[in-house]
Amino acid sequence: MILVAYACVFIGVCGHASSEFVAVLSGLKGPEVSVWRYIIGSIGLLAVCSLRAETRDLLTPLRERGPRVVALSLCGMALGQLSFHWALDFATVTQVATMVTTMPILVVIVDHFIFKGPISAPKIVSGIGAFCGVVLLLTDGYVGELAGSRGAMPGILMALACAVIGAFYIVLVRPLIQSYGAIRMTTLTFSIGAAGLWVVVGVAWGIWVNPATLFDRPPQAYLSVLTLGIWNTTIAMLLWLWGMSAVADMGRANYLFFLKPVIAAGLAFFILQQEITAIQILAIVAITLCVSVEIFYDQLQRLLARGTAS
Repeated sequence: MILVAYACVFIGVCGHASSEFVAVLSGLKGPEVSVWRYIIGSIGLLAVCSLRAETRDLLTPLRERGPRVVALSLCGMALGQLSFHWALDFATVTQVATMVTTMPILVVIVDHFIFKGPISAPKIVSGIGAFCGVVLLLTDGYVGELAGSRGAMPGILMALACAVIGAFYIVLVRPLIQSYGAIRMTTLTFSIGAAGLWVVVGVAWGIWVNPATLFDRPPQAYLSVLTLGIWNTTIAMLLWLWGMSAVADMGRANYLFFLKPVIAAGLAFFILQQEITAIQILAIVAITLCVSVEIFYDQLQRLLARGTAS
């Protein structure tokens, strides 16, 4: 059962890691594709909730904690995902995926300032790696602009904004998840966020997404949108949530999230033929190496102690 749980977490991470790739493959602009993803994803999540008695009641959280649920849906889930998909209009899949991978480290920092959660020595190591990765990606975007290429800096900054917003959302939604469950809260914030995104993108970009026109688009576009909503959102997220709830060490399982930039970079390079620069590779290495140190921190400390004793 433990191996199955870890496999589900890994599949969920693959779904998250491939979302940038699928979004670019759709050919749609970031704000529009974010609305499509939310509409289809929320329909899928609502369908799953309706199958189980314990997740069917979506009105109680709204009745008891309505303002907070709505605020997290619009300012956390929806705004974060809008920043994520919009970033892909400017930056590459690898740049966005690597920047978003800093989110678990930011969660630790936000949790420390809001709920006074501890920051251990291994977390500091991961934070250093995340900071180095961010600096390298910002440098990469700046060099690209100096070279006269399409400016990646706005996309990198929007991806960073997505990571920051996502970290605040994860920390602030945790008490609601403890009260109402992860599936119900994810479904509620996705559904309310879909309505909010539909209005914002319609007003700001003049794109009023009509679900009835989905199949009026080229096959690559509507198949990509359906993949984003069904696979990357509904299926991958449910597998990830179930796997995280079933493993013995949730923190250790969450480290699989740091494979995201490697998976995204592979898809971007081999299928989209997007260039991966040396600086982007260094950013991926900086983050994954420092996270690896965190994972094996206790073992490394014991080895060093043995070496000193001998």
